[in-house]
Amino acid sequence: MDTVKKWIEEIQFSGKSCFTFSEVLKNFPTHNPDSLKRSLTRLASKHKICSVWKGFYVTVPVDYQPKGIVPAVFYIDQLMNFLERDYYISLLNAAQFYGAAHQCPMEFTVMTTPPSLRSTLKKDIRTNFNNKSTILNQYTEQRKTSTSYIKISSPELTATDMIQFEKVIGGLNRASTVLSELAESCHFKKLKADFFQYVPTPVIQRLGYLLDEKLEFKKQAADLYATAKKFDCVFRKTPLKSRKSILNCLVNEKWKVIINEHIEIDLW
Repeated sequence: MDTVKKWIEEIQFSGKSCFTFSEVLKNFPTHNPDSLKRSLTRLASKHKICSVWKGFYVTVPVDYQPKGIVPAVFYIDQLMNFLERDYYISLLNAAQFYGAAHQCPMEFTVMTTPPSLRSTLKKDIRTNFNNKSTILNQYTEQRKTSTSYIKISSPELTATDMIQFEKVIGGLNRASTVLSELAESCHFKKLKADFFQYVPTPVIQRLGYLLDEKLEFKKQAADLYATAKKFDCVFRKTPLKSRKSILNCLVNEKWKVIINEHIEIDLW
């Protein structure tokens, strides 16, 4: 264990925060693989490292060693490279980067491509993976962390994702509350045609209605409407809340949204 420990300390000193079991095998070719695994397990029990995926480890900075918990933002880029997946940090975790989602999210959410990745729970940190068929990197932003660069969704993509995946974050009320903080960062005029091909039109309609009628971000709503129409988005009647009765519900004629959900904004 001391030999492996020394090697880990050396890579940590060099600025590397993650490593794989394959790298361990490569650096200790004469050692028994089972013995190496036991060494890693003992180091993990001492909070020196943390296994966040099978065959993938994170070195634990001194500040985090008392609990042995490393925030996912520290290693997500390296993990997704290890898994050979494109990705971006999404939903409430992305909104935090723009000063929204003031309540600390209880889960870490990542958008990636199929096939589905299982959600993980490591040291009380749950990482949820949601899928999109493709990822348009032109609508993501790169941010620097102390260990690497990470990708997050742009404000506009974050806004539409929160509507599209509202169940993941706790419903439309939660989405609307976060939008009330995020909307000022959204610049819908700059969007291109591919954005409206990528995001389902009903999501655009619901977002526009909420910005326009419930959150009173009239300028942002007008920009979204004008840009959507510029790229030939056809609005058809769609419920504000999917899979909920629309019987005897009013319709917002501008956005063609059937108002079948009462929206309440949490003022924090």
